Amino acid sequence: MIEISHLTKKFDQFVAVDDLSFSVREGEVLGFLGPNGAGKSTTMKVITGFLSPSSGSVVIDGHDISEAALEAKRLIGYLPEGAPSYGDMTTIEFLRFIAQIRGFRGAEIEQKVDQVINEVALQSVRNQSIETLSKGFKRRVGLAQAIMHDPKVLILDEPTDGLDPNQKHHVRALIKRLATDKIVIISTHILEEVTAVCSRALIIANGKVVADGTPAELESKSQYHQAISVTLTDSHDLVSDLETVPGIASVEVSEDNSLVYTIFAEGGSSIFSQVSDIAKEKHWPISEFHVERGQLEDVFRSVTEQSGGAQ
Repeated sequence: MIEISHLTKKFDQFVAVDDLSFSVREGEVLGFLGPNGAGKSTTMKVITGFLSPSSGSVVIDGHDISEAALEAKRLIGYLPEGAPSYGDMTTIEFLRFIAQIRGFRGAEIEQKVDQVINEVALQSVRNQSIETLSKGFKRRVGLAQAIMHDPKVLILDEPTDGLDPNQKHHVRALIKRLATDKIVIISTHILEEVTAVCSRALIIANGKVVADGTPAELESKSQYHQAISVTLTDSHDLVSDLETVPGIASVEVSEDNSLVYTIFAEGGSSIFSQVSDIAKEKHWPISEFHVERGQLEDVFRSVTEQSGGAQ
C-alpha cells in the first residue's frame, strides 16, 4: 500500500504540491490526472524519492521514502517522463545493465532481459542502438527497465506517449496484466487511457486533489451523464417536441451538423423512456439514438477550471 499524507513540495516560493493526501492499494490502477503544471510529475518524483518533500510523508509498504529510502525504492519500478537512457547502448546492452543494477547475476540476467523483451515486444530492436529508435520504441525500452525486477509498485509517467494504436493496445494490456498483484500509478493526459486501463482516477489542480473516484463515478458527474444523443436523417423540430417533457434540462444542436442533437437530463436522471416515446409519437427521422454514460473530459475541464487549474 502507498500512503501519502499531507505532502507538500515547494520550489522557493512556488508551491508545486499543496498538502496532498491519498492512498493506493494493491491491485489498483490509479490514473493520475491534471492540467499542465498541476503537480503530477513533481508528486511522482517525490513518491519515487527523486525529490525530497518539503513536508508530509510518503510510505510505501511500511517504508517511509525519506527515512528508509533504499527499502522503499527496491519496491518501485519507475518510468519517468522522457524515458532517459544511454543512447549509445543497444537495447539489450541497456537492459542487461539495468538487470545488473537491480542485483541480478549470471544466467539470471539473460533470463530477466529475455522476459521483459518479450513482455514489451522489443525483439525487433534488441540489437539496435537506443539513439536510433523511434520515440515509441524508446518508451517501450523505458517500460522494460521499469518492470525488470518485478516491482510491487509501478509508477508510469505518460507510458503510451509516442506509441501507435497497436502499441498502445499492447502496453495497456500489459499494464492490466501486471496490475493484478501490484500498485500501478499512471500519469497521463490521454483520458481514454483512464477508462481503458484505470480502476480509479484522481484529478489534481494547483497541487491539490479536486476529484477522486472510479472512471464511472467521475463520468456520472458529467453534464453528459444520461444525456441522449440523436442523429436525424432529415430536419425536424426536436426542441418544440420536447418543451413539455419532464426531466429534460436542455437540448443542443451540434455546431458542425444541424441534424445532430444532444438532449441533457436534469440531475443525471434517466430520460431514455420519455424521449423514446416522444420520438415514436412524433415520428422523428432517426439514424442514431443512444444514451451517453458521461464524459471524463467534461468532468476534468469542470473541476480544474473551478479550481483555477486550467492551463
